[in-house]
Amino acid sequence: MQGIIGRKIGMTSIYSVEGKNIPCTVVEAGPCVVTQIRTKEKDGYEAVQLAFDDKKEKHTTKALKGHFAKAGTTPKRKLMEFRNYGKVKKGESFEEVKLGDVITVDIFIEGEFCDVTGVSKGKGFQGVVKRHGFGGVGDQTHGQHNRLRAPGSLGASSWPSRVFKGMRMAGRTGGNNVKMISLRVLKVIPESNLLIIKGSVPGAKGSYLKIER
Repeated sequence: MQGIIGRKIGMTSIYSVEGKNIPCTVVEAGPCVVTQIRTKEKDGYEAVQLAFDDKKEKHTTKALKGHFAKAGTTPKRKLMEFRNYGKVKKGESFEEVKLGDVITVDIFIEGEFCDVTGVSKGKGFQGVVKRHGFGGVGDQTHGQHNRLRAPGSLGASSWPSRVFKGMRMAGRTGGNNVKMISLRVLKVIPESNLLIIKGSVPGAKGSYLKIER
């Protein structure tokens, strides 16, 4: 599946031809360099490794410096693999990607759909109202002073004398890998390496995203 690595810039809105205001996310997508070609014979599976976002050599290990030098590129900050990448358009023909090739935002077409994967915003330890959308008890009643956002009773009595696994309770929220599927590409701006994607995508501003066609 073809794709590219991007960075979330933020959200905005654009107007459609009919005059409808559409919320969308601006993503800086690429350019990405092909830094490794995984093969079934050598690695046991087929994939293409892409690298994105320059970083200083002094912050790069010697092993990674050699890895990037083999692809003929400068050190990069983010590496991701894409399975079954397939052929990309080069000039008038479609060719297999090779080590050192540069993948740009041109692989996307306005109006098509894409899948976006990112790490959702971490919210730390949260209660059941924020984590699971519990309603709470509403207004305070006689004798209550701290029960408004409490989860209520959770356990059983004599059997099973424990709390069932999977019970919706307070806990760490966010910071998970989230994949949003079938988001429409509203606009492709090659000169600025920008993708305008309809709706919201996971992650905070500046976080890395995996965008697949």
